[in-house]
Amino acid sequence: MLLLEKKFLILLHTFLTMMQSIAANGYPILFSENGYEFLNTFIEENKYSTIFILVDTHSNEYCLSRFLPFLATEKTIEIIEIEAGESEKNINTCVEIWTILTELGGDRKSLLINIGGGVITDIGGFVASTFKRGIDFIHIPTTLLSMVDASVGGKNGVDLGNLKNQIGVITVPKMVLIDTEYLSTLPQNEMRSGLAEMLKHGLIADANYWAQFKDLSQADFADFDGLIHRSIEIKNEIVMQDPTENGIRKALNFGHTLGHAIESYFLESDTKKTLLHGEAIAVGMILESYISWQKGLLSEMEYVEIKNTINAIFDTIVFEENDLQPIFDLLIHDKKNEYGKIQFALLDSIGNIKINQEVDSELIIKSFEDYKS
Repeated sequence: MLLLEKKFLILLHTFLTMMQSIAANGYPILFSENGYEFLNTFIEENKYSTIFILVDTHSNEYCLSRFLPFLATEKTIEIIEIEAGESEKNINTCVEIWTILTELGGDRKSLLINIGGGVITDIGGFVASTFKRGIDFIHIPTTLLSMVDASVGGKNGVDLGNLKNQIGVITVPKMVLIDTEYLSTLPQNEMRSGLAEMLKHGLIADANYWAQFKDLSQADFADFDGLIHRSIEIKNEIVMQDPTENGIRKALNFGHTLGHAIESYFLESDTKKTLLHGEAIAVGMILESYISWQKGLLSEMEYVEIKNTINAIFDTIVFEENDLQPIFDLLIHDKKNEYGKIQFALLDSIGNIKINQEVDSELIIKSFEDYKS
């Protein structure tokens, strides 16, 4: 009888573990305390020589104190801190981290745990993937944006000047650990920034999911963890079909062709306030929804719904006439471009997407005019 009870408990634990995880492309995405248990077992089984933890000034102050008590290991732990912000996501910061890893005796059996937002997971994954031709790394995202987007899918990299994510690799982590308690440390604008990617996931793949955000005053956020879980599922389902972005994974770039150009322009401008990633992508989604409508892929009613929903959440960004040409100039550097042609992922009704769409300059200009009107 005791043996049967023990077997039942083992099966129950296995079932609950499966319910609290998502199988990604060669690694698990784990949630909350179940994730910490898995992390400790994983570290113990792999017998790492040293554990390095990469943080920025924000995650060091607000998140590291929550994480360390969960880490049950006698291994040597070294903390590496960088300044916070997109401006730090460059090759010079990578050189600094590689140098620190070398000076602290990092070797092929070292583990790098990246604790922070999208900048930390992007740069940490890239540093680990290239240090001594690759060491293991784990992502523990602490912002909404990094939970639902940046930490999932294996993309790692840095900016080249003000050009987004021009240098990088696709290498998957050993695991991603989602703990939504970290979100309590975020200011409201950072939460909104992450919400943009959740809206995108609904628009490109799940109309019912999108519908939950149409009126936030009536939305039920009691199960916000469930909304995060579904957002991660949507991205993961797309990535699993196309890990190296030769086809359907390009769907995830909806709003990003113009959004990245806007983000880069505001980042380098001396007169513009730097935009958070999600703020720029929110504008990009409105612009590219307008283009989808004008190309006959989206109905006018759907476009108005998208524009009104996003505008109800995000502040309107002011564009002057002389802003457009620099933004256009940045479009040519978009990673999705092929043979010198700008490629868009456009909506083919809410919940569906068409990739590899070419758009002429006149229509792009009209999208900005409509946004400003």
